Amino acid sequence: MVEAWTSNFITLPEFFAGTNKNLTQAYSPMTIRFFILQAHYRSTVDFSNEALQAAEKGLERLLDAYNALAKIQPEANGNVPMSFVDELRNKCYDAMNDDFSTPTVISALFDASKTINSIVDKKETISADVLKALTELFDTFAFDILGLRKSASSSDGNNAAREEAFGKVVDMLLEQRMKAKANKDWATSDLIRDRLAALGFEVKDTKDGFSWKLNV
Repeated sequence: MVEAWTSNFITLPEFFAGTNKNLTQAYSPMTIRFFILQAHYRSTVDFSNEALQAAEKGLERLLDAYNALAKIQPEANGNVPMSFVDELRNKCYDAMNDDFSTPTVISALFDASKTINSIVDKKETISADVLKALTELFDTFAFDILGLRKSASSSDGNNAAREEAFGKVVDMLLEQRMKAKANKDWATSDLIRDRLAALGFEVKDTKDGFSWKLNV
């Protein structure tokens, strides 16, 4: 059962367009799906803008972690054990067998995300086989079972190719920024950063160079 604010009726198109009087913004279909999956399907779901915004940020964290997997360089003697992935996989399967307990699956994926972020921050390392298993865990439970989408263009091969080319252009600009910083050309470095920020790009300097994402 799904309840809206003060039992008012609200439609999915209103969620997506943000046109209902109770909404402060529009929410994507994936945000609504993720929000509902965070509660057991037998339970009542109470909608609020705060809860929907939290779901939006939570989904973004999961997808950011998944996207980071493709950028991680594995190491021969990584310290993240295969048993970590095995335990998460078993937890997810047990949850599915326990009356389709999607909140437990999402909790396990967040646990995986914390480890991924630790690897990105160089606090932990991971071997190629464990990295592959962790990626497969997300593919199976986040996308195949829960039905989340990897990105807005995941079903369109042409869009995927355009996004890849687009990403390479941004990487090239940030590589030029790194060279400018190395040459102490702060004016050029700041100009590239500020222009990208104005376009919605969040740039983060890291130990190995940089990372970025587009906030839309």
